[in-house]
Amino acid sequence: YDLGNGIVRFSKAKMFHKKAKYKFIGKKHPKAPKPKKASVVVKPIGGEKNGGTRKVLLRRRKSFYPTQDKIRKIAHHKTFSKHARNIRPSLTVGTVCILLAGRHAGKRVILVGVLPSGLLLVTGPFAFNSCPLRRIPQQYVIGTSTKVDLGDFKLPAHLDDAYFKKNKKSVKRSVKRKEGEDIFASKKDKYVPSEQRKSDQ
Repeated sequence: YDLGNGIVRFSKAKMFHKKAKYKFIGKKHPKAPKPKKASVVVKPIGGEKNGGTRKVLLRRRKSFYPTQDKIRKIAHHKTFSKHARNIRPSLTVGTVCILLAGRHAGKRVILVGVLPSGLLLVTGPFAFNSCPLRRIPQQYVIGTSTKVDLGDFKLPAHLDDAYFKKNKKSVKRSVKRKEGEDIFASKKDKYVPSEQRKSDQ
C-alpha cells in the first residue's frame, strides 16, 4: 500500500511473491480462433469469354468521395464562463477599500458587490471623491477594517459585466472630414455618459 508521496510499503520483488505471480509465469491461455467472415461472394457469369465467375463485395464501397474535407463545426463557448470565483473573505459588501491601480489609485471606495466575472464593483461615492461606479480586480484592492452599513441594499440586475463593456461607437476615432480640411488633423469623440449611467451613479 501507498505510504504517501509515491512511497510504497513493499518493494516490487516483495509484491511479486505476495501476489504469487510466479505461478502464472510461462503459462499460456490459447484463444479460440475467430472464424473469418467472407468479404466477397463468387457468382457465376454466363458467356464463354467472361471468365465464368466474378467476385462481388458483400459490403459496397462508397460511391462518392468528397474532394475536400468537411469542416467540423465546434460549439463556441466562453472560456472560464463557469469558473468558480473565490473572493477574499475580508472583501464583503460595504467594506471600505483602498484602490492600488488606475486613475483613482489611492482613493478610498465602498465595495458595492461582486460581478459574475469575479470583478469587484466599487464606488466613491462620486459626490465624495469623484470616483464613479467601477469594476476592479481584487488584486488591486486593499480591504480595510472599516465597514459601511448599506442596510437592505441589493445590486440592481442590470449592473452586470455587459453594462460596463466599452461602446465601440463612442471610442471610434475616425470622423468624416469635410472637403478642404486637413487630413492630418485628428479628431477624437468625447465620451458622454448616458442618462442611465447618471441615474445609477
